[in-house]
Amino acid sequence: MATVILLRHGRTNANAAGLLAGRAAGISLDQIGIDQAARAGDRLAAVPLVAVVSSPLERCRQTARFVLERQAGNPYAPVEPDLIECDYGQWQGRTLEDLATEKLWSVVQSQPSAVTFPGGESLAAMQARSVAAIRRHDAALEAEHGPGAVWAAVSHGDLIKAILADALGMHLDLFQRINVGPASVSIVRYGATRPTVHATNTDAGDLAWLANNIPSGDAPVGGGAGQEAPRTSGA
Repeated sequence: MATVILLRHGRTNANAAGLLAGRAAGISLDQIGIDQAARAGDRLAAVPLVAVVSSPLERCRQTARFVLERQAGNPYAPVEPDLIECDYGQWQGRTLEDLATEKLWSVVQSQPSAVTFPGGESLAAMQARSVAAIRRHDAALEAEHGPGAVWAAVSHGDLIKAILADALGMHLDLFQRINVGPASVSIVRYGATRPTVHATNTDAGDLAWLANNIPSGDAPVGGGAGQEAPRTSGA
């Protein structure tokens, strides 16, 4: 299958203030978030992306633009409603400090599969829709561009954690063990028999090796030789 780069949006004014933004309008990148998104775009400039698929929320579309502006080609750039932030219902707009006093907070931490936010969405439903969206786009882009295709999905922290948990074969109740920072890059390839997670939560490092076709099939015993970045003309 194709390879998907999972990119979280950069830091927002709500992140900086400790607010749970959810799906609220008017939440945009702050200056630190802009710098983070620009660095992510620079990292991905060496990777010819066939698509940059974004959550409809402004902070993700802003982050996606930094990636698109640095691409030499003209990637397909749709908005995907199923990559939108979790619907936190009555929790939306409250501070994390305040939410930590709620009884439901401890369930979110220890048994997220049992959580439905008051007036909102369950974390299980969030995982189901986001994983289905990623797999749907991945299959369609591979069918159009071949198994060497690389694409990016720009979304939100909890969604990316849930997608990674699914790819790692982890129960949703363990997804809080995964960290996904602002503008971080995680990499998944959906093979014929199972997904392979190539990276999680990276915010630095060369990604030029993604321009090569990542081999699929059995995992190499002993870990293999790793990926080699494409040679430059001066090498």
